[in-house]
Amino acid sequence: MGVSYTEGVFRDRNPVKRWLQQQRLHSALGFARQDREAVRRVIDFGAGSGELCKYLVQAYPNASIVCYEPCSDLLEEARIELAGLPRVEFHASFDGIAPAQADLLFCLEVFEHIPLSMRARSLAEVGALLAEDAEAVFGVPVEVGLPALYKGLFRMSRRYGAYDARPKHVLMATLGMPPQDRPVGRLPPDVEVHNEHMGFDHRTFRRALAQEFSLAKASASPFPLLGTALCPEAYFVVRKRAAAG
Repeated sequence: MGVSYTEGVFRDRNPVKRWLQQQRLHSALGFARQDREAVRRVIDFGAGSGELCKYLVQAYPNASIVCYEPCSDLLEEARIELAGLPRVEFHASFDGIAPAQADLLFCLEVFEHIPLSMRARSLAEVGALLAEDAEAVFGVPVEVGLPALYKGLFRMSRRYGAYDARPKHVLMATLGMPPQDRPVGRLPPDVEVHNEHMGFDHRTFRRALAQEFSLAKASASPFPLLGTALCPEAYFVVRKRAAAG
């Protein structure tokens, strides 16, 4: 039996990795709007196994929590992980979620997996879900510079020779030129993804966000003052652009 997403990420045998994975969720909540009792609808866009939703139920006591995950295996894992929690609804399809109703949306560790050809459409889907005064919090990995080096060394210690654990690729990413020949795989039922983070560039993602949204804040985790030059995660808080005229 394969290792579940929760076991492989949030319950990894390495204590530093476990701490970083939990910390990125806490960071995301800290970057979001703080008038929590006024929030009525929160979406976890690409929820994976539902770990963030556990925190959302507690943080937003008056809100319905939308767990949106198009991968059928991950959605089933989320149903198990979140069993018994109140106010959570599950969606496998974007089309099943009411548009323009979300007061707050989180999208963590998602866009590094989405092929560039699908990025614009996916960002437009996020925008369609937001109410006019809503915020969206994006969290993505930093895979260039020093973070690429220490992540690459960790990956090589575990799976040397894999796409994200090749010395050449690690060196390219460390020098700010991540490899572009990223492998594409599929998750059930038919979701096209990049499985590896290697090759993703948060700098170009930031520019794509700025084209679609109004960028309210950019930060890093787990230590915001150190920025993305040292931290493994980049965070962006965005809002809908004001309507022209």
